[in-house]
Amino acid sequence: MNPADTSDLWWRTAVIYCLDVETFQDSDGDGYGDFAGLSARIDDLAALGVTCIWLMPFQPTPDRDDGYDISDFYGVDPRLGDLGRVTEMIRIAHDRGIRVVMDLVVNHTSDRHPWFVSARRSRNSQHRDYYVWRDEPPKKQQKVVFPGEESSVWEFDERTDQYFQHSFYSHQPDLNLGNPEVRAEIARIVGFWLGLGVDGFRVDAVPFLVTREGVADTHDPHSFLRELHRFVGRRQGSALLLGEVGLPHDEQLGYFGAEGTELDLQFDFLTAQTVFLALARQQAAPLARVLKARPGVDRRQGWSMFLRNHDELSLEMLSEKEREEVFTAFAPEEHQRVYGRGIVRRLAPMLDADPRRLRLAYSLLFSLPGAPMLFHGEEIGMGELDGDLGRNAVRGPMQWDAGRAGGFSTARRSSHRPPDGGYAPVHVNVHDQRRDPDSLWSFIATLIARYRSTPEIAWGDLEVLDGGEPRVLVHQAVFDGTAFIALHNFSPEPATVRLSALPDGATATVLLEHRGSAPQDEHTEQQLDGYGFRWLRVSIPGS
Repeated sequence: MNPADTSDLWWRTAVIYCLDVETFQDSDGDGYGDFAGLSARIDDLAALGVTCIWLMPFQPTPDRDDGYDISDFYGVDPRLGDLGRVTEMIRIAHDRGIRVVMDLVVNHTSDRHPWFVSARRSRNSQHRDYYVWRDEPPKKQQKVVFPGEESSVWEFDERTDQYFQHSFYSHQPDLNLGNPEVRAEIARIVGFWLGLGVDGFRVDAVPFLVTREGVADTHDPHSFLRELHRFVGRRQGSALLLGEVGLPHDEQLGYFGAEGTELDLQFDFLTAQTVFLALARQQAAPLARVLKARPGVDRRQGWSMFLRNHDELSLEMLSEKEREEVFTAFAPEEHQRVYGRGIVRRLAPMLDADPRRLRLAYSLLFSLPGAPMLFHGEEIGMGELDGDLGRNAVRGPMQWDAGRAGGFSTARRSSHRPPDGGYAPVHVNVHDQRRDPDSLWSFIATLIARYRSTPEIAWGDLEVLDGGEPRVLVHQAVFDGTAFIALHNFSPEPATVRLSALPDGATATVLLEHRGSAPQDEHTEQQLDGYGFRWLRVSIPGS
C-alpha cells in the first residue's frame, strides 16, 4: 500500500494516550494539573512514542462527574488555564508530531449550563426545547446507567411542573437532538475547537445519541452521526471521530455507517472484557472465539484497542458466571466493584504487579489489529488509590518522580490524594523508569516502536490460528505479501505451539519476544515460557 494513499487515515496506526489535564502535571503549585504543566510534559510523551493525545473534558464544570458535566462548551476550566494555554499546548504537540483529540460530550450538559438554567425558568423559555421534557415519565423507561446512585432517568422539576430526561446523573439533563437549533449549536462547538487546532474528537456515550428519546430523527436515528461526520469532514478532512460504543461487535457495525459515513474508530469493548476472562482462566480460548467472530471493517475505519481506561472495567457483555470469574480473580474486595458490572482497579495491581503478566498483556494489546490506547500512568504500572472511591480510584494524579506527591504538584494540600497514599509506591515513576532499560516504561516504548514499524498489524487481515495449545493465542495479520504472527501464553506454565511449515523460500524473523527466550531452531515448533510471547514476521519472496 502506498503511504500517500493512507496519509489522511492517520488514526489507523495511531498510539493514543488518554489523560485528564487536572491530574497530569501541576505547573503553579495550586494542587491542580493545568495546560502549562501538560505542555511541559509533551516531550515525555513523545519519548514514549505517543502519536495522539486524547484530552478528557477540560471545559468549565461543577465537576460532579469528573468534568463530564460541562457548563460552557467554549471555555476552559480556569483552574486548568485558558484558551491561550490550550492553543499553545496543541502547537507544541503538533511540533513533536503528536495529534490532539478531545472529548465531545453532547449527550447532555451540566444543570448549571446557561441553556438549562434558562430552560427551567419557564416552559416558554427560548431554551426549553433544548432539553427533553414530559408531563409524566413513560411507563417503559431505559435502564439507569448508575444503579444505586440513580433510580430513574427522569427528574421532576418543581418550578415548571415537568420531568426532564437524564440518561446519566440527574444533574446532567439530556440535550434534545431532535431540535435543529441544538444540532446547530453542536456544529458551532465542533467548528470552534477544530478552528483552534484539535485533530478530532472522542465522542462520548454514542449509543445514547441515537437510541433515547430526543434523538435527531426517530425514523433515521443515525442521521445525527452522519451529519456530524459530514460537518467535520468539511471543516477538516483528516479529523477523527472516535466513538465510545459499548456494544457487541455486530451492533457496533452500524455506528461506522455505510462507506465511512459515521465513526472512523470505535473502542473494542468486547475484546477488552474478554481479555480479562482469558487472563482469569489462564486460557486463550475465550479470546480466540471473540477475535474469530470480530467483523472486518472498511479500510477507512477501524478499532481502537485498550485494556484499561478512566472508567470502571465494564464486564457487562460477559455472562453472569464469566463476570464472577473475573471478579474473583481481579476484584476480590467489594469496594473494588461497582454497579454489579465493573471493576475500579488499574491493571498493575490486578495482575499483582507481576512483570511477566504485565508484559504479556501489553504485548497482546499492541499486537492486535487496532489503534492501541493507553490511560495515563499505565506505562509505569501505576496503581489505583486506596479506599471506597468508586470510579475515582483509577483517576489518581500522574507520578513523575520519587519526590513528594510523585512530582505531580508542590502544593501542601491538594484536591487529589497523593500517589503514595494509594497502591503504587513512589518509586513507580517516569523519571526512574525512563532511565531503566528493564522497566515497564522502556518495554512499552519498545512495543510502540515495533508496532509503528510493523504495518501488517494495522493494515493486515486478522486471522486466529490453531496452534494446538488452548493456553496460547496465536493470531496473524497478512498484508502486502507479509505475515505478522503473534503468540501469547496465558498460562504460568511453559507451552509449545505448532505452526504451519514455511513456504519455499520464505523467512521468519523474530520481531519481539519475552526476556530469556531460548533460540528457536524450527519455525513449526514454537516454545514459550510461562506468560511468554513472541512476534514473528514471515516474508515470502515474490509476493
